[in-house]
Amino acid sequence: MNFNSHADVVVAVAVDLVNALTDGARRGCPYVVPAGEERRAAVREALRGREVTDTEADELAEVAAELRTVFTSVAAGDVDAAAERVNRMLRDYAARPRLARHDGEPWHLHFHGEDGTLAQDWAASCATGLAVVIGGGQHNRLGVCTAPVCDRVYVDVSRNGTRRFCSTACQNRVKAAAFRARAVR
Repeated sequence: MNFNSHADVVVAVAVDLVNALTDGARRGCPYVVPAGEERRAAVREALRGREVTDTEADELAEVAAELRTVFTSVAAGDVDAAAERVNRMLRDYAARPRLARHDGEPWHLHFHGEDGTLAQDWAASCATGLAVVIGGGQHNRLGVCTAPVCDRVYVDVSRNGTRRFCSTACQNRVKAAAFRARAVR
């Protein structure tokens, strides 16, 4: 499932920011957002290699918390709340589509203006990408892992749209537990 080339990228970044910068549970263990260099490295990975300062990482953590509410609202079946949050982010972060060409790439769509901070630009882009997903009737492609003790988010890009886990590790963990439960009977 592809939404469009740039929306695919920013929705994946939204997932990576939420999973890297929000506390909760991950693969059966508590997850606490790392600090210092580990945190900057997690953000750098989420932003596909972009270096960030501690201040930018702090600002992106606030964005990630807002993005998480979109995923949790959809997972709870409250698409209206998810859409309201996305609309608020589009307004608050001044999402403005424009064509850009840089780094030897052809013209492509950016979802933010030219004068925002790193966090504002990514917030506007991620909100617009999520708006494309929700507005395109594909909200069921956004999810929160259903494995026990895991609350990481994902976007389902599979053909059949049946993904329920954030990773194959969580999927395997649930399948192994079900196998063990059947074997005990």
